[in-house]
Amino acid sequence: MTESYDYDLFVIGGGSGGVRAARMSAIHGAKVAIAEEYRYGGTCVIRGCVPKKLFVYASHVSGDVEDAVGFGWSVEGLSFDWSTLVANKDKEIKRLEGLYAENLEKAGVETLHERAEFVDAHTIRLAGSGKTVTARNILVATGGRPFVPDIPGAEHVITSNEAFHLETLPKRIVIVGAGYIALEFACIFNGLGVDVQVVYRGDQVLRGFDDDLRDGLAEAMRERGIDIRLKTDITGIAEKDGSYEVGLSSGETVGADLVMYATGRVPNTDGLGLENTGVEMGSKGDIVVDEFGRTSIENIFAVGDVTHRVQLTPVAIREGAAFAETVFNDNATKVDYSCIPTAVFTDPEIGTVGMTEDQARQAHKEIDIYKSRFRPLKHTLSGRNEQMIIKLIVDGETDRVIGCHMLGSDAGEIAQAVAIAMRMGATKADFDATVALHPSSAEELVTMREKWQPTAAE
Repeated sequence: MTESYDYDLFVIGGGSGGVRAARMSAIHGAKVAIAEEYRYGGTCVIRGCVPKKLFVYASHVSGDVEDAVGFGWSVEGLSFDWSTLVANKDKEIKRLEGLYAENLEKAGVETLHERAEFVDAHTIRLAGSGKTVTARNILVATGGRPFVPDIPGAEHVITSNEAFHLETLPKRIVIVGAGYIALEFACIFNGLGVDVQVVYRGDQVLRGFDDDLRDGLAEAMRERGIDIRLKTDITGIAEKDGSYEVGLSSGETVGADLVMYATGRVPNTDGLGLENTGVEMGSKGDIVVDEFGRTSIENIFAVGDVTHRVQLTPVAIREGAAFAETVFNDNATKVDYSCIPTAVFTDPEIGTVGMTEDQARQAHKEIDIYKSRFRPLKHTLSGRNEQMIIKLIVDGETDRVIGCHMLGSDAGEIAQAVAIAMRMGATKADFDATVALHPSSAEELVTMREKWQPTAAE
């Protein structure tokens, strides 16, 4: 006799991956419920990608005004109000949150606003009501959370979660870390007039990105007045007269009105009751899954940051869709992680897709490098001393473009289009045969002809 369950699918976590999986599974005919203890939309919508990008837009205005002088504009009486920005951001996030819930309901998904915990592999307890429900399949999509190391004074710091809800804008901030979250917030605060110091224990910012972009971004951020301290760690944080004294491994002490940690994220698996299921866990608290998102327990799946693979919202969405196709549409679907475009919304921003130069040298016998570094046309009048970097990495044996890395205005937008060509197997000859769009920065992608050769200094 077939065992009966309350639901065909129960999803834990109402972020981008979980919502996509729930909606598509319901569309395929499954009876679905989803539980979210905070707000529907998850990190990306509520306190991640979307509000961050809104803050990025706000932070660009001061630079745009400064540039305007070179184009003949005179701007006087400019002022900025932090509370207005936060209120307008909150209004937009609330709208998006409503759309997430509305779309789930339209698809026939039952939405629950409480914490869900495992009792066993097929049973869920709802923490708020104490009710238990059963499901044939369970999907964990609880994402990740910011990590703060155990240091003296750690209770005084904020993370990206709190940065979106500050009551006042600080005059001075120390940001610990140099990944994309740390650097994006460094540029946001800098653009809003805050004195920013970045402290990082590594030898250069943005570990894992192409070295040319890492060096170029650090140079540009310093040019904008951001103090980047490398090979430096925090030894402790002490409160003093309403602000903070931050001790550095160099022996120095710096003052700050706010200290923000952006030193990575960890999977959000604590307190889910996973120990009651036998699901295999990784060393970082992540859920171990196969290529279809299935855990070591046949009916339990996981997608998104909770699996500690590629921590990007579009990847979680794609994984959620693949799960629904595989489990409820009889169409086994794997996610292709080989050509994922990524943007870092610093100022200037980064757009990248494919292998870095170091990765390419390790994976291919022969590679060709094409580089262009130039001053964008806009800044010939704005007066800003800012360089754009465009770099192509080509497999020397097949002529396929295997890496594209850009630093400069609209780099992220450009990277999305380049990713399509690269995924289709475009070669350097294909790029060269494409007519340039002039005048634009992106035309460098199709006009670079000379292979880069390192100099003795490099």
